[in-house]
Amino acid sequence: MNKETKNLILYFVLAYAISWAIGIPLALGHQGVLKPVLPDWAHYFVSYGPLLSAFIVTGFTEGQTGSKKLWARLTQWRVQPLWWAMAVSPLIVGAVAAVIVVLVTGKPISIDSLGNVNFLPPQGLMALPLWLFSFGIGEETGWRGYALPRMQKDRSALSAALLLAVIWALWHLPQFFYLFDPSIAIGWALGLTCGSILFAWLFNSANGSILIVAVWHGCFNFITASDAGNGMLAAVVSTLVMVWAIVLIFWFKPKNLSNHSKVVAS
Repeated sequence: MNKETKNLILYFVLAYAISWAIGIPLALGHQGVLKPVLPDWAHYFVSYGPLLSAFIVTGFTEGQTGSKKLWARLTQWRVQPLWWAMAVSPLIVGAVAAVIVVLVTGKPISIDSLGNVNFLPPQGLMALPLWLFSFGIGEETGWRGYALPRMQKDRSALSAALLLAVIWALWHLPQFFYLFDPSIAIGWALGLTCGSILFAWLFNSANGSILIVAVWHGCFNFITASDAGNGMLAAVVSTLVMVWAIVLIFWFKPKNLSNHSKVVAS
């Protein structure tokens, strides 16, 4: 096992440890195994495990130079306008999906319901920055910012995205004991896998900008993790994302999942 693989394993172990240090107590409290020791809203801090692990491992293995490179990609906002349009595309897709839901069900969707999030009072439009600065930046700094460039080094972008999807999915495990309904596990895992493929395409296409992927992630959660449409809106948007991911594989091919070369760690 080479040094880079060891560092990657260290990253994953630490990301799990930090996030599960919050997620497991929440799960045990909700299951009645232990007296609750954390407030439910601590769930949003679960997202920072991947981010903290990325900076800790990078600082430990690559020093200040590596940390500066990671920060530069996290704040890399100068990309082609197309990729900013892609970053906010879940909001556009959500608007289209809302029209579809209204046409199918005949029931209007309240914009205010997009601000209804778990474990917090209604946030209104502030739910968008909540998702961006928690699960958007928190997760993507690690999964795509640290892990993906290293996993793509000796794998195709598609293979790296699929392997990362498994690790990413298992990271969510405690949430199935205090947040998610276990009955959705199979469909949820399929959607997450397609999301991993889409993120690899966006990350490689935007020249390794973590920010662009984080914005996409935050916008997606804003649409799908709310009460809007009583679950119907989330289902439509998630289905469109799955179709999108499949098209990407055939359009751009597995090697790079992009017209650009895949981004690898230097």
